[in-house]
Amino acid sequence: MPVDPQTQTLLDQFAALGAQTLSSMGVAEARRMMEVMSQMRGTPVEVASAVDRCVPGPLGDIPVRVYTPQGTAPFPLLVYFHGGGWVLGSLETHDGICRALAAGAGCVVMSVDYRLAPEHRYPAAAEDCYAATQWAHAHAAELGADAKRLAVGGDSAGGNLAAAVPQMARDRGGPPIACQLLVYPATDATTFERPSYRDNATGYLLTTEDMRWFWGHYLGEARARAAEPYCSPLQAKSLTGLPPALVITAEFDPLRDEGEAYAARLEEAGVAARLTRYHGMIHGFFGMGAMIDQANAAVKDACGNLRLAFARR
Repeated sequence: MPVDPQTQTLLDQFAALGAQTLSSMGVAEARRMMEVMSQMRGTPVEVASAVDRCVPGPLGDIPVRVYTPQGTAPFPLLVYFHGGGWVLGSLETHDGICRALAAGAGCVVMSVDYRLAPEHRYPAAAEDCYAATQWAHAHAAELGADAKRLAVGGDSAGGNLAAAVPQMARDRGGPPIACQLLVYPATDATTFERPSYRDNATGYLLTTEDMRWFWGHYLGEARARAAEPYCSPLQAKSLTGLPPALVITAEFDPLRDEGEAYAARLEEAGVAARLTRYHGMIHGFFGMGAMIDQANAAVKDACGNLRLAFARR
């Protein structure tokens, strides 16, 4: 399929502006660019409240933002990890996504501002996200939520973390997780040779070189740890005992094949995993509902999947 017309218009606009690739920038400049881009995502969805606070982490407090939907508590609970290659992103860049998920799925969403690389290398982000999930489960009632209906989710690097945390929970004795929402997740740091890396190497916002840049910052000198399952969830020896998953991928995305490979391995391990590839889409489309109709369809699908998963608990 060709690139979706709305998406192609966006790509043409970026090309006309002479936009640089992330890997050609310094970290500070790339962070500023992502913050600016996040401000172009339309009017945020209304929720009952959005409150900033901190929760305890491995090496100090972790900032979080708690979104409460309209309705009567207790609500289900989604712990969400933002994308940005473990280097970029914040509570602000993913405010729109979290609001849409809270309203659409009728759940409390706790967005986690985990430590970023290169200041904090792997496994800092994964350990922060696991600690935040533990805290959310233990303090669900305080959040107006039901600890028995706990899910994790994330996009891109956040999808990597949302895949790692259920493995950590399985291996470390909890907490129980009802569902994992994995939006174009990065699942394997060990290779850049899959067809989607070659076919979508340039021209679709996220480049293959960008992914090398991101992984380089996240791992630093610890490239030998790339195959560890909490870094590369696809490399885990076993995926048995993990929660059901919705895996969303985009056709013109370097990460497409590893996300789809993870969904296939979950199915092989007996885990209910639904894969949805959005044709004509690029990496990052999930948060572009103000510009791309398929983004709204994907968010609606994610919300419906979460509601079904919560209803089973």
